[in-house]
Amino acid sequence: MIRSRLCELVGIKYPIIQAGMGPFSNNNLCVAAANAGVLGLLSTSGVFNKDDQPWIYNEFARTGEADPEDDIGTLMEKVLKRTYRLVKERGGIFGLNVMVSKEVLWASNILIDAAIRVREETPDVKNHLKVMYTSAGDPLGWEDKIKGAGFKWIHIVPSVRAALRAKKAGVDVIVASGHEGGFHTSWEPVHSMVLLPAVIEAVQDDDTLVVGAGGFSDGKTLAAALLMGADGVLMGTRFLATQESDFHPMWKQEVVDAGDRATLVARGYVGPARWLKTPRSIEHAANTLQKSPGVFLGIPEDYSTPDMLTAFENESMKATFAGNKEKAMMAAGEVAQRIKDMPKVNDMVQKIVRDAEDILRNVPQKLLG
Repeated sequence: MIRSRLCELVGIKYPIIQAGMGPFSNNNLCVAAANAGVLGLLSTSGVFNKDDQPWIYNEFARTGEADPEDDIGTLMEKVLKRTYRLVKERGGIFGLNVMVSKEVLWASNILIDAAIRVREETPDVKNHLKVMYTSAGDPLGWEDKIKGAGFKWIHIVPSVRAALRAKKAGVDVIVASGHEGGFHTSWEPVHSMVLLPAVIEAVQDDDTLVVGAGGFSDGKTLAAALLMGADGVLMGTRFLATQESDFHPMWKQEVVDAGDRATLVARGYVGPARWLKTPRSIEHAANTLQKSPGVFLGIPEDYSTPDMLTAFENESMKATFAGNKEKAMMAAGEVAQRIKDMPKVNDMVQKIVRDAEDILRNVPQKLLG
């Protein structure tokens, strides 16, 4: 069986993390992933806009056994308690994906505080809710709150510079996210084959683990990451296209049906985003080129003022939620072109691990004589 330092640190069976994808609920996917022996991550990005996008908030409540009238903190407590109840018998391990960008710090603190309360209320929860995963912001300043509460801390980065900052902050596991990943991606197009070994060389040591993200979907890519020295991989698009995934069936089927050169980059809510290539996303890319060219030039822009692109994105997200294919925009990584089925999560994980084991077992005799 494949074991890595990630398995030992977090307590999972296999060195795989299921990405905490949003903006919609992934409450059921997280349970399935945790029960399959990988690290399941709950999404939270969709709960920030209760007033502006109530359909997303209401779905979080429905799938998390909460009330749409609940405030964010109460909602999160109920979702976490439900997840714990559904994974504890099988020893599942899960965590929370929390954005820590300055625009949403008010919500970041509410969500992390809710997780701390749930762990303190029922001590056994600490054996399952082990991870706090932060994204889309500066990790400095969070160590006392996150590690002080006993969480294993994972943070995702798009560059060596950001990885060094995460290491300075005291992060336990740094996820190096290549530009081929789905939805929110980095301002500069550095892909996994360059980024992952560079981050490993820059920050990995006895106290700091490195995980690869962007382009990982099967045994081949898991084996490749491990051979490069990574402690594991994070997969998003591959988990999206599974039977237990909460995402709309239309979205999941579009990933399965995606062919060669199936994605493009255009503007997202907080920077560049990778979308499945459709007439709608092609139109959005053309509008991005005119109205927000920094997305393609690696120049961050201020998205604080609503404009026609934000309205287009909001309409597209609502259409995706409703299954309106004509107006929907569906995020996915480049790896969508390699995904051809929609298995159950456990079956998928078992196949990925078996294939990776076969590859790694045969490396010496095939390549070293």
